[in-house]
Amino acid sequence: MKPSLQRRAVVGLGVFAGLLSVGPLRAAEDHTGGDPLGSMQWPGLRRQFIGQAPMSFSDQVVVKGPAFADDAMNVPILVDARALAGVGGGIRRIRVVADRNPVREVLDFEPLRSLPVLAFRLRLEQASPVRALVQTADGRWHVGSSWVQAAGGGCTVPGATRADGSWSQTLNQVQARFFSNVLEGSRRLRLRVMHPMDTGLVAGIPAFYLEHLELQDATGQPWWKLGLHEPVSENPIITFELPTAALGSFRLTGRDNNGNRIDVELVS
Repeated sequence: MKPSLQRRAVVGLGVFAGLLSVGPLRAAEDHTGGDPLGSMQWPGLRRQFIGQAPMSFSDQVVVKGPAFADDAMNVPILVDARALAGVGGGIRRIRVVADRNPVREVLDFEPLRSLPVLAFRLRLEQASPVRALVQTADGRWHVGSSWVQAAGGGCTVPGATRADGSWSQTLNQVQARFFSNVLEGSRRLRLRVMHPMDTGLVAGIPAFYLEHLELQDATGQPWWKLGLHEPVSENPIITFELPTAALGSFRLTGRDNNGNRIDVELVS
C-alpha cells in the first residue's frame, strides 16, 4: 500500500473508532434529567425551584389527578406526603408546580401543625405533569408526579364570575366546614374563598389572585400557611387535614396581590 493510502486508512479507522466511542454516549444522553415522566421541562423546573439541593423522585409523595381533565379551569389534585412524616426531620414545605403551564408555580404549603395532605383545583393550559416538591427539614427534596391530560386553555380564559361581573359582590367571602373522623387520626377542614383568581393572561384583565392564607388558633399560633399563585382555580376550594386535637376557635387570615384582606373566625 502506498504511504498516502496507508495514512488515509489509519485516519479513517481513527474517525470510525471515535464515532463508535462517542455514539453510545450521545444515545445515552437524558435531556429530561432522569424524570420518570420524561418531561423536557423538568431540568428547568429543578433549577428554578430546587436549585442545587439534593433531590430524588419518590413514591412516598402521592399526587393524584384525573386521567383526563374535562374542565381545564378546574382540575382536581390531591397531594399526600404522610409517608414522609418521619423522614429527614419532618416536612418543611410542599410546593406544587405544573411543567407546561405559562405560570408554573401553583402553590406553596407549609403544613406546620397540620397533616401534609392537601386537595385543591388548578388551571391547566395544556396536558402536563403536575408535581409536588416536598422539602424535609434536612434540606432534601422528594418529588412526586402525575401526568394529567387536558383539553387545554385553562389559564387563558376568564372565569365565570369575571365574565358576568359578579366577582366584586362576593370578593374574599369565606365558607368553611369541619368534618370529623374522615381520615384516621385527623379532622378535615374544607375552605372556599371567593376570588376570581385572574392569571393575567387574558387580554385586558391583569393578574389578580389570592397570595396568602393562614390558619391560626385562639393563641395566635399558626397551624398551616399557604402561598397561592395564579393557576389556582377561581373561587378556590381547598381541603386540609388537621389532627384530632384541632378543636375550638380558629382564625383564617389572608390577602390577595392587591392588598385586600381576609380575617374571619372559624369554629370547629
